[in-house]
Amino acid sequence: MTAREDVQPVAKRRSWRVAENLSSSFSYAWAGVVYCATTQRNFRIHLAVGVLAVSLGIYEGISPLEFAVIGLTIALVLTFELLNTALEAVVDLTVGERYHELAKVAKDSAAGAVLIAAIGALFVAGWILVPPLMFRVVHL
Repeated sequence: MTAREDVQPVAKRRSWRVAENLSSSFSYAWAGVVYCATTQRNFRIHLAVGVLAVSLGIYEGISPLEFAVIGLTIALVLTFELLNTALEAVVDLTVGERYHELAKVAKDSAAGAVLIAAIGALFVAGWILVPPLMFRVVHL
């Protein structure tokens, strides 16, 4: 028996739920998105701001490339929010109700990543959406 054969059965036994097929994989992934949308206030805020940005883009008639940039930016922020939630859950599972400075560092750093992505998203949306809105305001 090779070393790889020794590891494989142990990995299988330790996995909690393994997706049997592609449909199951998507189901588990969607469950994570739904969990964040129903339990994480900031995820819902980012989702609402994303819907607002897309709505303003439709109203302003922005180009397909500009829509792609806004869409990718929204996806980036929501992805960071999902990763932040996952990391917080793992840290909480690991340390429980005890305080640990490294747990604080991990959680604060993940939240910081979301913050930087959100600031970048505001910059992108401002760069793309504000000029046409200002043009409309000035030419009323």
